[in-house]
Amino acid sequence: MSQDDFRNKAEELKGKTKENLGDLTDDESLEAEGHADQAKAKAKQAGENVEDAIQDARDAASKLTDD
Repeated sequence: MSQDDFRNKAEELKGKTKENLGDLTDDESLEAEGHADQAKAKAKQAGENVEDAIQDARDAASKLTDD
């Protein structure tokens, strides 16, 4: 797991904590902020997954042309 993965998971956990705390305290603003933090972390992770897939495809294509 990379540092970015850890950061994203930490941000997602922070968001989940805010969401739960907002739910417990009936603070809709905090709950919404928690949802937003989680969505942001998931979007970052999805972007990084796409980058990884592109790099894997490039590596595979490079191996095919080298052979």
